[in-house]
Amino acid sequence: MLTPEEIARLVGAGIAAARAPERPEPPVNRINASRLKMENPEKFDGKSSSAFNQWWESVTMYLGFYPETIDRQKIAWVGTLLTDTALVWHLHRYRELRENDTWANYSAAIRMEYRNEREAADAQLKQGQLKYQGSIRAYLTEFRALNNFARATGEALREKVDLAMPDAVLDMRFAHYLEDFADDEGFLQATHQGGLQVEKKRTLKAAREAMKGSARDTVRAAPGPAAKKEERKKEERRPTTNREPGKNDSRAPKNNGWESMGAALRGVPQNELDAHKKVKDGCWRCRRTGHRTFDCFSFQTAQGTELPPAPWKVSAVAKGKRKRSEEPEEPGETPQAKQQKVAAVDTMETDAIASLWESDSDF
Repeated sequence: MLTPEEIARLVGAGIAAARAPERPEPPVNRINASRLKMENPEKFDGKSSSAFNQWWESVTMYLGFYPETIDRQKIAWVGTLLTDTALVWHLHRYRELRENDTWANYSAAIRMEYRNEREAADAQLKQGQLKYQGSIRAYLTEFRALNNFARATGEALREKVDLAMPDAVLDMRFAHYLEDFADDEGFLQATHQGGLQVEKKRTLKAAREAMKGSARDTVRAAPGPAAKKEERKKEERRPTTNREPGKNDSRAPKNNGWESMGAALRGVPQNELDAHKKVKDGCWRCRRTGHRTFDCFSFQTAQGTELPPAPWKVSAVAKGKRKRSEEPEEPGETPQAKQQKVAAVDTMETDAIASLWESDSDF
């Protein structure tokens, strides 16, 4: 419970707050719409129907800036912008309806009076030909601009849009909007949202593919030991091509090997070649497997026919012999063959001396 001193202190604080003057609220800066001015639209004479739509859009924009204007004032103000035949039409309507006319009826009547039938037909044709090209914003912007002249509404408008959309956009819209649309604007907004989602998904997929491609390029640029080993295994498992040799076959190897298919098959009987054509498996030169025809250095075919030696094998043997003959002799060591030659020379010299000695003894 509060003590008498605390109660007295609280009562005093309340009295002081009640006697304090109220602080005025800070002024709010409000824009006076009546001070803003807009330029009046240009005059319309009614002679050119093609200029009416643009002129009427400027009139509608001007009246939207002054929303408190009543119907009678709007009709009278539009009359001040009309000249020539357009003014005649306006005055005729005013004499017939006077105060009974409304802005909705008046605006519908003047649009119908000066509607460009050719322009409307062209706009309807272009709307039917308009297709979605990957940007839902661009499509709907052009569709709305054409619809200012075509005046498509309801099922006609929705059918044109649905026929222009790809299946992905339609599926996205149906997945998110299950109920029917109350008006055309709601239908267009739903189509716009569906198209945006499809385009975002397509962009994300392209970005992921680009990342995968860059990762593969990095792996190819710097293969590790495991990749090199796998590549060698693939090279070993790769089958050799054993097709029938032709006259213009020039698949000569870069290193050791026959210079042409004709050189490789030189010495092979024709009957063995004809027999190999039925099998087409293995080497055309020796009919054995495990190597290519260009790399074959066999001395016999599988049937025992002698074959000329491979040129690179012959050159390799000659090169080996030449290398051994050019090696310097080590001191104190003499090849066995040279020792035999020396011994033979010594024997011949001994026999010659002995014969000379015997001839001298006879004298």
